[in-house]
Amino acid sequence: MKTVIEGIGFDNVTMDEAVKACLSMVKKGGYVVTANPEIVWLCRKDKPLKKIINNADLVVADGIGIIYASKILGKPLKERIPGIDLAETVMAKLAESHGSVFLLGAKPGVAELAAENLTGRYPGLRISGTADGYFKDTAPIIQKILDTGPELLAVGLGAPKQEIWMAENREKLKPCLMMGLGGSLDGYAGIAKRAPSRWQKLNLEWLYRLIKQPSRIKRMIKLPAFILTVMIRRLMGRNACEID
Repeated sequence: MKTVIEGIGFDNVTMDEAVKACLSMVKKGGYVVTANPEIVWLCRKDKPLKKIINNADLVVADGIGIIYASKILGKPLKERIPGIDLAETVMAKLAESHGSVFLLGAKPGVAELAAENLTGRYPGLRISGTADGYFKDTAPIIQKILDTGPELLAVGLGAPKQEIWMAENREKLKPCLMMGLGGSLDGYAGIAKRAPSRWQKLNLEWLYRLIKQPSRIKRMIKLPAFILTVMIRRLMGRNACEID
């Protein structure tokens, strides 16, 4: 059963349930979207993008704003599921059976550094290949992925580019499972530092990132607008809880 927020259907799952869902898709393919308020806000005026998000095999709440919105609507989601944590947990599970991952995205050299760090943490994990996100022609990238046959394709092209890319190439890359990771490859590479664990536990990772990167303020302004829109719809009794 989906919890629908501003026309986007979220799977109401815990982290453990999301990991199990991802592992069940490894052999049949598909794509996973970790959606935050920013991408939901984009979908209000971009119906093709909204369709792409709603056609995903799994949509989880990556952003405390989504959790707040679900509570305002009286349909609380179980928990926030950061994409960076979901993907790493899936990779840790794959490592137990010597599973393989292809890392796609970020600046040149970042995916390779991320691969080195991930295999250091999870010795059983196999990195089938890497490629940066600055490619112009998709065909060679698709062929490289097919040639290496990964079970998981981590796509770090940034939203909404990565979601569009996954949807466009879904059938070509089956049975590979794709996950949109935004800037997570920078995190795995150690280039972008995450908030300390106490900030994460308090759901204040967004504030920590804003303090470290004040330029994010333009993006963060969308969060209160998003929450306010949800509150107004709730108060007015307007139905924003259907996928259109």
